[in-house]
Amino acid sequence: MLKLNTLGALALSAITASAGWAAESSDPIRLTLHDWSGQLINTKIMGSILQEAGYNVEYVQADYIAQFAGLKTGDLHLAMEIWETTGREALDEATATGNVVNVGETGLMAIEEWWYPSYMKERCPGLPNWEALKDCAEEFATAETAPNGRYVGGPVTWGGFDDERVEALELDFEVVHAGTDAALFAELESAYQRQDPVILWVYVPHWAPAKYEGEFVEFPPYTPECYSDPSVGVNPDMAYDCGKPRGPIWKAAWSGLKDKWPGAYDIIEDYRLSNEEMSAMVGEADLDGVEIDTVVANWMTENKDRWSGWVNQ
Repeated sequence: MLKLNTLGALALSAITASAGWAAESSDPIRLTLHDWSGQLINTKIMGSILQEAGYNVEYVQADYIAQFAGLKTGDLHLAMEIWETTGREALDEATATGNVVNVGETGLMAIEEWWYPSYMKERCPGLPNWEALKDCAEEFATAETAPNGRYVGGPVTWGGFDDERVEALELDFEVVHAGTDAALFAELESAYQRQDPVILWVYVPHWAPAKYEGEFVEFPPYTPECYSDPSVGVNPDMAYDCGKPRGPIWKAAWSGLKDKWPGAYDIIEDYRLSNEEMSAMVGEADLDGVEIDTVVANWMTENKDRWSGWVNQ
């Protein structure tokens, strides 16, 4: 009897969701896709939930920072991963226009910083203190960058101010940007297997810090003033002389989304994931070779009670 009641409640909820959607626009809600697995998984889970609620969903490939132009005009509607570490400045600028709104935290907490495998600490004993890099840059050099060290940054579209940081902190490093997320971690895999010198952009949530033993560099602590006021920080003449910020990963939307699709907006507000489950899903995709759509479908099946609660309020 309980099972029948539960099924009946779900059926009624589905009718309610459908009826609520019928009063809203049938135009597609456009969600942005980027170039790293976690963002694709996060966005497609959100899209799948909205589809289950009866909404029309469309995915649009967009650059991480450039997407704000489309969010401001309403050509794009929802971005699921604005990292406090690299995207907060662009998010604040966009929300200040009134055309973009911060829809709150995803539940994911971000770290993006320079990272090195533990075997490099033997070659540069002062680590993780950033000042050690001044004395042992050559330990991170390659044939192409010697005598300067090589730092492998993320794709240029990710932002992050690594080139500015190297200049401001007077580090003898050359920033070499990986073309894609996959290329970035292929660099780590290749170097780690051979115990070659490497220091690169690593982020959390991600599988890499769990798979490989290593540490984040400890730069001077971030403050907003460090990015905006050259007089603040260890270099009195230049900004970005500090580490990257850490904090939440945000959801950002076109300001008209709430009026056009109010039910969808409520679902987006309620949506939450954890670092642990995201890191596990990225590992499935990147390490085990599971298709991202399959990872998403499995999450939807295993968490039906959870996302149904976001839909049926």
